[in-house]
This record gives sequence, C-alpha cells and structure tokens, in this order.
Amino acid sequence: MALGPRNIKFMIAGLLIMAAGFLLLSGGGSSDPDVFNYAMFDWRRLVAAPIVIVAGIVLEIVAIMGRFKEEE
Repeated sequence: MALGPRNIKFMIAGLLIMAAGFLLLSGGGSSDPDVFNYAMFDWRRLVAAPIVIVAGIVLEIVAIMGRFKEEE
C-alpha cells in the first residue's frame, strides 16, 4: 500500500481538525434579513477557524508526503 497505517491515522486526524474548523465557521445567522448581525465578525470566525482549517491542511500534507518508520 502506498500509505502506511500511521499516514492514514494522520490523514483521519487532519480531516477531523478541518471539520472542527468548519464547525467553528458555522452559525451566527439572523432570522430577520433586515437586521445586521455583528456576530458574523466574531474572533472565532475571523481568526480561530481559519487557523484550525490551515492546521488541518498542513497535517494532511504531512500525512501524504511524510515517511514514517513503521513499528515492527
């Protein structure tokens, strides 16, 4: 197989981290479209969520490109 078991574990972890980042982006909608919701510009959405998503992408790159010594 092209990827070892450790690589696949890292890939799954990266996907879970990216999913957590997208969950951080969600929410904050308004039931009335005429009322502006300032929660859209929260620190969680503007700073934390993109950092978490990029960390997941970096982990995916490491999982695909990295060579790990297999434990025997």
